[in-house]
Amino acid sequence: MPALDRQAVRAPVLPPSLRGQPPRSVPETRPTPLQPYYVLLSVPVLIAGAVAITALEAGLPPTSPLVRLCVLVGAPLLVVTALDATLRIWRSAWAWMPVDRVKGAFRLAWVVATLTIITIGVAFSAWVLLA
Repeated sequence: MPALDRQAVRAPVLPPSLRGQPPRSVPETRPTPLQPYYVLLSVPVLIAGAVAITALEAGLPPTSPLVRLCVLVGAPLLVVTALDATLRIWRSAWAWMPVDRVKGAFRLAWVVATLTIITIGVAFSAWVLLA
């Protein structure tokens, strides 16, 4: 998979209509550890999730071997990719704080929401695997 090199952060060149307006974005200066592999890690999660949901819709119980296998394969990868995304949101929040505290705080709220969803997913996965 080709990798894109990061460009140096430079001052934005704005058209006259946007001069004096608050910034619309903040540059990302550091990639997250799993960014080059994010899509490759997400594909098995997508497939395992689709198979598990289809099995549940077909009437299999959450404790069936097929659903457990999907959870066993997909849940750890989902947690790792979600934590990587959470790190990116966290960095974005602190990059926005000096520029626009409201946008930074909004992103911190997303960090809390993401960690809550990850916790619920881990609990559900543990229930499926240990039930």
